[in-house]
Amino acid sequence: MNALDKPVRISVIIPTLNAAAWLPELLARLKSQSLPPAEILVVDSSSSDGTAELAAAHGARVVTVARGEFDHGGTRNLAARQATGDVLVFLTQDALPVDDEVLAALVRPLGEEGVAAVCGRQVPRPGADVLDRTAREFNYPPEPSRKTLADADRYGIKTFFFSNVCSAVRRDAFEKAGGFPEPAILNEDMILVARLMLAGYAVAYEPGARVWHSHRYSPAQQFRRYFDIGVSLRMNDWLLRYARAEGEGVRLLRHQLRVLFRERRWETAPRLAMEAAAKYAGYRIGLAYRKLPLFLCRRFSMHRHFWDRGKPHGLKPDGSGTGV
Repeated sequence: MNALDKPVRISVIIPTLNAAAWLPELLARLKSQSLPPAEILVVDSSSSDGTAELAAAHGARVVTVARGEFDHGGTRNLAARQATGDVLVFLTQDALPVDDEVLAALVRPLGEEGVAAVCGRQVPRPGADVLDRTAREFNYPPEPSRKTLADADRYGIKTFFFSNVCSAVRRDAFEKAGGFPEPAILNEDMILVARLMLAGYAVAYEPGARVWHSHRYSPAQQFRRYFDIGVSLRMNDWLLRYARAEGEGVRLLRHQLRVLFRERRWETAPRLAMEAAAKYAGYRIGLAYRKLPLFLCRRFSMHRHFWDRGKPHGLKPDGSGTGV
């Protein structure tokens, strides 16, 4: 748990699926960093648009997995085992570094005593939808923070908020915590952070490490995404002991309503209500996935291949359990 005491070797890991539209700019921005990565690993889920070939042509090391075998935790663990760095940086294919200081800023807090992982700041792209913009602003503020398990009484399950859209983890701590959970339909990043905190580590949020990243999900997509979040938490229901009756979803909704009122965006209020209802319904149904027939789980999910292995069961904090 000592601070980093030598120059860091960074392995950047990027899971991809049909990422040809994003990859050239992403790889170019990574290579121009003031603290450049020692290697870039692209773990590709058998893309059909030439992603693997494009990544190799731009100097990345490519690992290919079958599309149906992709797992949010297992696929990243596979790449981590093949990485050579002492710091593992995880990015998504559509997260673009805002400047050339992203990796330097992301790694810097790892030099502090006890810090095992760092999450960067997601900045909505210019022209992003107001609901996605306000969600990013709410979840990724301009102030840095550092949390340990002792903060759970104050923040509840928000203590473990973390995103692999842009993150860095010390390899020694990653291995000590057992890596990401397998199988993982979603929230593999949150569960890793909870494991790290249970092992006594601190986790930092560094707003200086900024990436452009935003989406516009329809209410139906929000339902499916939050169904998967509910499934993930039920699979790891030891985390639910930290949940509160009034969670972050309610606080986010209030923040968005205040912004809509301030900006006089009345026409967006009905869609906000629909999204909030879809999120809540998806989450609650996801928590009850064990009572649903398999075909409904597959239909409700954003990651339908996940269910090809059958209905998953529970996992303990150390990753043990029946899995599927």
